[in-house]
Amino acid sequence: MRVLVTGGAGYVGSHAAKLLAASGHDVLVVDNLAEGHRAAVGKLPLVVADLLDQAAITDLLKKHRIEAVMHFAAFAYVGVSVSEPAKYYHNNIVGTLSLLDAMLAADVRKIVFSSTCATYGIPAGVPIREDHPQAPINPYGFTKLAIERALADYSHAYGIGYAALRYFNASGAAEDGTIGEDHDPETHLIPLVLQVALGQRESVDVFGTDYPTPDGTCIRDYIHVDDLASAHLLALEKLGDGTAMKLNLGTGRGASVQEVVDVARSVTGHKIPSRHAPRREGDPPALVADPAAANRELGWEAKHQDMRGIIESAWRWHKAHPRGYGDT
Repeated sequence: MRVLVTGGAGYVGSHAAKLLAASGHDVLVVDNLAEGHRAAVGKLPLVVADLLDQAAITDLLKKHRIEAVMHFAAFAYVGVSVSEPAKYYHNNIVGTLSLLDAMLAADVRKIVFSSTCATYGIPAGVPIREDHPQAPINPYGFTKLAIERALADYSHAYGIGYAALRYFNASGAAEDGTIGEDHDPETHLIPLVLQVALGQRESVDVFGTDYPTPDGTCIRDYIHVDDLASAHLLALEKLGDGTAMKLNLGTGRGASVQEVVDVARSVTGHKIPSRHAPRREGDPPALVADPAAANRELGWEAKHQDMRGIIESAWRWHKAHPRGYGDT
């Protein structure tokens, strides 16, 4: 298929675009480069544009005879969404509605949407299934939930086929070492820990050590970015007019913050000092996916189940790219 990948210069989007191209699809990346990296796109064609420019996106879809969209473009910092909600509502919701309307104008009826487990808010228990109540506790999570609802309504009214894929904690880097994770500021645990190993930070903060978990630290489901990419590819190839899928993407296994730090120490051979810090407001003790529906509907299963392997892939990237892509 001819696929437009929005936000394809970002972390997950770049890995998905890479896999799409390797699988024989004709890929066009569109990104405004507000937070993405031109270098992450590699040799794939890149158009620098903003989804809010509906006319430009419509023209792009028509000119390249696009058949499907993978939509990753969004702001994704939870804390910033709380302090600057207008930015998030405008970009994540208005920008996506602009994209959907451009798709309708260009008669493109298939979209795979990058959603998030943040739509669930604080879960009543784990593992989390797709029918768990969705009650986001921050604007970021709500913007993703709003688009899930919009997709359902557009599907019903206009026949758009969609898959909303709810990620848990994206992690790791491409196995071939070509692309990885580079955010500014960095907020994800694994790269923060590895920055300590590289001597770029003195220590890593562990937020909360008194949770009702085996070691007192938060538990999260870390899903390798290449596994996320493979799920997007499978979802794309399952889509038809009017298809509606909402699926969790995770391993079904949790790792605590302390486990991540300990494994990183072993992988890197560095001490990686850590500091105990107070709990962060809104952090649930555990977020772990039930991936059974994705297993069943897509025939998908996370290949990277071992935390050591995930951190090893990230460490290869960060050692080779200590300043990230160098274009931030």
